[in-house]
Amino acid sequence: MTARHIQYFIAAVFFILGGWALLAPQSVIDTVFLPELRDGKLLPFVMACFGAQAMISGLFAAFARFTSTTFLIYGLALLPFFVFNWWFTFVDPVFTMFGLLDAAGNAVMLWLCYLGWEKTRPKAL
Repeated sequence: MTARHIQYFIAAVFFILGGWALLAPQSVIDTVFLPELRDGKLLPFVMACFGAQAMISGLFAAFARFTSTTFLIYGLALLPFFVFNWWFTFVDPVFTMFGLLDAAGNAVMLWLCYLGWEKTRPKAL
């Protein structure tokens, strides 16, 4: 698998989860938010905006040229999202357990970043 293929897999996570949020925001709301937090006129709009931003991120992931530094920094940048997912699932609950789909997507991308970093980093002589 090439670094480019790895980028496409990272992009796929964004396209799948972001596309779901963009095209079916109420479905995401009904699946991942606790029942008492699902009402409000603004929530579908915000969820669709979140999905649109994820789709843009997917385009960047698919069409930029990733270096070993890109994979490394991107992987490091994912780490705070695990804290976010943990906090809003277990400490101050907002999400149902299905909300951990985001954490699963982030875990996949973190693993892919490691693979991409391994594939592109300069090798010692």
